[in-house]
Amino acid sequence: MRIPFNVCRSWPARMPRRMAALHTSAVRPGDVSSVSVPRPSSAAEQASGQAPVLNDLFGRFHNYLRISVTERCNLRCQYCMPAEGIELTERSSLLTTAEILRLARIFVEQGVDKIRLTGGEPSIRKDIVELVQGLDALRPLGLRKIAMTTNGIALRRKLPLLRRAGMDGLNISLDTRDPRKFEVFTRRRGSEHVLRAISEAGRLGFDFVKVNVVVMRGQNDDEVPAFVEMTHDEAVDVRFIEYMPFDGNQWGRRKLVGYRELLDGLVRLYGDRVERLPLEANHTAKGYRIRGYRGQFGFITSMTQSFCADCNRVRVMADGNLKVCLFGNTEVSLRDLIRGGASDAQVVETISQAIKRKKRAHAGMDILSQMPNRPMIKIGG
Repeated sequence: MRIPFNVCRSWPARMPRRMAALHTSAVRPGDVSSVSVPRPSSAAEQASGQAPVLNDLFGRFHNYLRISVTERCNLRCQYCMPAEGIELTERSSLLTTAEILRLARIFVEQGVDKIRLTGGEPSIRKDIVELVQGLDALRPLGLRKIAMTTNGIALRRKLPLLRRAGMDGLNISLDTRDPRKFEVFTRRRGSEHVLRAISEAGRLGFDFVKVNVVVMRGQNDDEVPAFVEMTHDEAVDVRFIEYMPFDGNQWGRRKLVGYRELLDGLVRLYGDRVERLPLEANHTAKGYRIRGYRGQFGFITSMTQSFCADCNRVRVMADGNLKVCLFGNTEVSLRDLIRGGASDAQVVETISQAIKRKKRAHAGMDILSQMPNRPMIKIGG
């Protein structure tokens, strides 16, 4: 039986804070595997130089690079862009295309096999297709996946070109299916463009199409069942993201809807048709599906159940700063290094030192909300 889109009226208005026992054969309490802390590299490994460049001191190998290619965006999402806007970095201080491709090559030579382009909004960059082609040329060195996070507004016409250029997969942000609420969330119109881009990406055969939904209490948490229903006919992966604190986004604990709360409501709605999917290596999402549906859904639980122990990601931001933790406020400029004439070996050494300083885990949500950090738009999603 398919749940109609107007099921929102039966969706709990105030879901319980604590997850009740789920008396189903598919999903049970404690179904989330505990995450073990990685083993630190031994002193012998470090002394002998055997630890890879992209290994930190807790045994985590960072094979996933996220590159922000612009700070500009055609939306003004509440959780990403402060209401007063941001001061954009001068163009001369941003990485050039050649610098992006050089850094990408250096990372791939050290073991990175997945690169994601972020922003701002990467699709508004004029040379985005050529940039993807440049990354595609790194596959002989070991690059396996090229992906992009996008708001989808200006994406649809570029989809065939991006696919031919070598783009493997897409994460498309859509926090509401309601055009009126979309305008409130993003301070712009255009939800229909995003929905068409999602459908078109599926038709063009991208390896994966994921829909990112930041869930906020009292704003879009009532739409969770409608988003799950998107997976009935489309082979999409809807990912419900816990609301995270960044500079200027007015985060508050009361706005946070934890994944267990959402999962509880879905199990009460769909019963034992909610099936847990195996955890993927270096997972960020806890995956589920409704039995008989084409797609799947999952929860990114950065706030209520972090996945720091399996983190394999580092970020290069549009201004060339390397950020080894999304919530960390320590950065190192790779732009200044390469513009100062540094060799590849010197860049590699700087990257290695930064990763070796990465902490075991980020702080709790209440501490994070008080710590200085960039607005999300200047980090890259």
